[in-house]
Amino acid sequence: MPHASASPPELPALPELAALERTVALGGSHLQARTVCRVALPGGGSYPVHAITLGNPSLDVPAVGYFGGVHGLERIGAGVVIAYLHSLVTRLAWDSALHRQLESVRLVFMPIINPGGMALGTRANPQGVDLMRNAPVDARDPVPFLVGGQRLSARLPWYRGRHAAAMEAENQAVCAVVQAELLSRAFSLSVDCHSGFGVSDRLWFPYAHTRTPIAHLAEMHALKRIFIESHSQYRYIFEPQSLQYLAHGDLWDHLYQQAPPGRIFLPLTLEMGSWLWVKKNPRQLFSRHGIFNPLIAHRQQRVLRQHQSLLDFLARAAHGHKLWLPPEEMRTYHHAQARHDWYGPK
Repeated sequence: MPHASASPPELPALPELAALERTVALGGSHLQARTVCRVALPGGGSYPVHAITLGNPSLDVPAVGYFGGVHGLERIGAGVVIAYLHSLVTRLAWDSALHRQLESVRLVFMPIINPGGMALGTRANPQGVDLMRNAPVDARDPVPFLVGGQRLSARLPWYRGRHAAAMEAENQAVCAVVQAELLSRAFSLSVDCHSGFGVSDRLWFPYAHTRTPIAHLAEMHALKRIFIESHSQYRYIFEPQSLQYLAHGDLWDHLYQQAPPGRIFLPLTLEMGSWLWVKKNPRQLFSRHGIFNPLIAHRQQRVLRQHQSLLDFLARAAHGHKLWLPPEEMRTYHHAQARHDWYGPK
């Protein structure tokens, strides 16, 4: 008698993935969605990693990338990106100003980069690799033990992967999307949404592997200036990541360095201060997810709302970048101000 075929394993439910796929369906022909890779679980089965785009595909217009879910435990980052995409989709039904804006800008979304880690409840991907320590970039100075990235064992946190091995499939997918959609343009921005650092919300920019300032420090300073001028009650600490700690293998350091000469790519990382949620609800300390995510429903909704203005600002900043990027005669001023603000006087 022929053997009955084994039924496929039942995968853990991912509410964020279901919400993303509902939003894509709601967006219909306004969105272009594709699966850029699939992530297998150790016990069988796999999850898709989606990339969604909307707006003008011409390489002559600027672009913004929105990324989340790099660390499986930090589900709120994916939630913030999905909430913004859902807001855009619903506004397309009535917001003529948004339609006009999308004629001159490209928006790119990868809200759940690490669905395998999300399903397993781990920071790393199913291979035990921390995707934010996996890029081929080595720190120039000593890094904090373990936290800065290590190659000792995948059983320990912050594992970089084997030396000289190819980047993990999830990171290769991110790099392919960034190369095609962002680095191919004269100007682009990105924001990668995380949680779990301190009691303040921070906007980090490269570098993480060195304390040397990036080449586009003047442009970062100008971006910070227009954000502060247009948000009187802003909540973010805007700084290079190297002010907090150095790390090996930072993906955004790697991608920033891949930008062709003459093109401007300004990657940001939103680090939501999850310690504040723990302070308000100390019982979250007893939950692995509670350390990185607000567990009480009304606090989660508040977090999803409060970062939408930042994500919308980035779309507007990209759209109007020619109005605020410092001209050559002002770059020296902005660079000097940035050096003073972020690196101290010489």
